[in-house]
Amino acid sequence: MVCARGTAGYIAPKVFCRNFGGISHKSDVYSYGMLLSEMVGGRRNINTEVENTSEIYFPHWIYKRLELDEELGLQSIMNEDDKVRARKMIIVSLWCIQTDPSNRPAMKQVIEMLEGSVDCLQIPPKPYLSSPPNP
Repeated sequence: MVCARGTAGYIAPKVFCRNFGGISHKSDVYSYGMLLSEMVGGRRNINTEVENTSEIYFPHWIYKRLELDEELGLQSIMNEDDKVRARKMIIVSLWCIQTDPSNRPAMKQVIEMLEGSVDCLQIPPKPYLSSPPNP
């Protein structure tokens, strides 16, 4: 691979910044996690049209809600089953987008987490990439 290819926001940090290491199979896990969080959030991961700057980068915004054990505040949640599924998908997506590739699960583990109980999932460390600036 001579140069980075992909959609901004979905490519792993180490693809565009060599400080995070080289490209590996865990780069695809990162992309999957970003897509998963976008699906469950019902919005793009970066939304500059929100009222509060803390809501610009969805993974940080939703992580804070999980950390404080707050309601997820997602419009797609209609009942308790949806709430459980959304929580599981968010936790899995946050594991997938860990900045350090060694902290990301393999896709086999991702499938196991999605098929398993949400009660067995731990909240991962906060991904430490900073939110993009508000234009």
